[in-house]
Amino acid sequence: MSNQRERFFVTTPIYYVNSRPHLGHSYTTITADVLARYHRLQNKEVFFLTGTDEHGAKIEKIAQETNISPQKLCDKNSKLFKEAWRKLNISYDNFIRTTNPNHIKSVQRVLQILYDKKFIYKGIYKGLYCLGCEQYKTKSDLINGKCPDHQIKPEIIKEENYIFKLSQFENLLRKKIMNNEFEIKPEERKREVLGFFKKGLQDISISRQKVKWGIPLPFDKKHTTFVWVDAFLNYLTGLGWNGNPKNLPTFWPPNLQLMSKDILRVHATIWPALLLALEIPLPKKLFIHGYFTIDGQKMSKSLGNVIRPEELVEKFGVDATRYLLLSACSFGRDGDIAWKKLFEKYNTDLASRIGNLVARIITMAIKAKNQEPRIKFKDQNLEIKKIIQGSWQKYKKFLDSCEPDKALREIQELISFCDRYIEKKKPWEKSKNQLLVINNLLITLTNITQMLQPFLPEASEKIFRQLGTKLNSEEWGFKVKKDRILFPRI
Repeated sequence: MSNQRERFFVTTPIYYVNSRPHLGHSYTTITADVLARYHRLQNKEVFFLTGTDEHGAKIEKIAQETNISPQKLCDKNSKLFKEAWRKLNISYDNFIRTTNPNHIKSVQRVLQILYDKKFIYKGIYKGLYCLGCEQYKTKSDLINGKCPDHQIKPEIIKEENYIFKLSQFENLLRKKIMNNEFEIKPEERKREVLGFFKKGLQDISISRQKVKWGIPLPFDKKHTTFVWVDAFLNYLTGLGWNGNPKNLPTFWPPNLQLMSKDILRVHATIWPALLLALEIPLPKKLFIHGYFTIDGQKMSKSLGNVIRPEELVEKFGVDATRYLLLSACSFGRDGDIAWKKLFEKYNTDLASRIGNLVARIITMAIKAKNQEPRIKFKDQNLEIKKIIQGSWQKYKKFLDSCEPDKALREIQELISFCDRYIEKKKPWEKSKNQLLVINNLLITLTNITQMLQPFLPEASEKIFRQLGTKLNSEEWGFKVKKDRILFPRI
């Protein structure tokens, strides 16, 4: 029998370095981090990949406007992402940059293979191009002639380019999406993609002549690679891949690729088509989340309602920021947040519930242990054991299906049970069952803390220190001690 551990490979999109990290970037990355930590706790081999996308017309334009070189702009803004992820306690295994020399060589090798296999041909390409998205648009994508995401009119581009035979993969891709061999979640996003397929997939341009800040095509140095083709291959080169389709990295394919809905279409068409052309297995699942609005309005610099991740960390701390973002809405749906809502949720969920429960149980345990230091206990009663087991089953089901908000609600259910149990049993009153009741609470709190580990890595460590436990059901397995309040009220 093989002792090989199960593997889990999760990716975020690589983020475009035209500006600093925002709330959407943080939401995706924190979710990926929670899932990576959760699977590590399941004793799996985990690889968590994130990074920055550093080529293309938008970078070239901003660099010219700010009078610095594109590379310096990329270096500066890529560093901002790394710093943001450090502040948010993101445990990635690699941070890939598309200006990395190995990535550039691997992209060129892939393009040469596709060209040799006749999947790339030269032709005149005409289309509506949104510089904000770095994507070609159809008229039906636009609202009042503008890109709905960037509120700008796409420019009409007509030039001699190299074109990828995307249309050739339409039927095979549709079949793989329909039978969930290439799974897209939630279901409405899968339906959206299949609706797009009804219009038919068109061949797409994969090069630009006028954009100099990009990877030169190996077979025609006058052209640079269209930014999406370059960016997609990070999911392989981030694992150390050298561009050889017959020598894939150990962790391939990804178990889960997380992204927001604005980049679903290209990830559901161009990306898998490139892999099919290279005869490389497709990712197992794409999970698409929505957007955040602030008090019902889209975040906008002009409205002055942009919330930066570092502002949240400054006000609430790292763990609380992670909790507040992931509990803000159902993962996969749009969510609305506001400072007032964030403060209320912090005080309710974190200060009054998690923080207060820890303080109450630890205080009662210290008093009781001081009274009876040599008492030994039997296992917790069957009712509590069943409740804990039921919570774990739901918690694991939610995280396995990428529903972190529901996993957090399940933890809150277990906290509510503890609060009811305390009110019912009154363990502060001396009785023959007092120590057993406190022991049951300590065991339940240990399980709550284990569940919180992926979400609140720092706070869970502090709780474990207060518990001083290696869970032992036969005797007092806790060396309890009081510490500072976990989440002071704001």
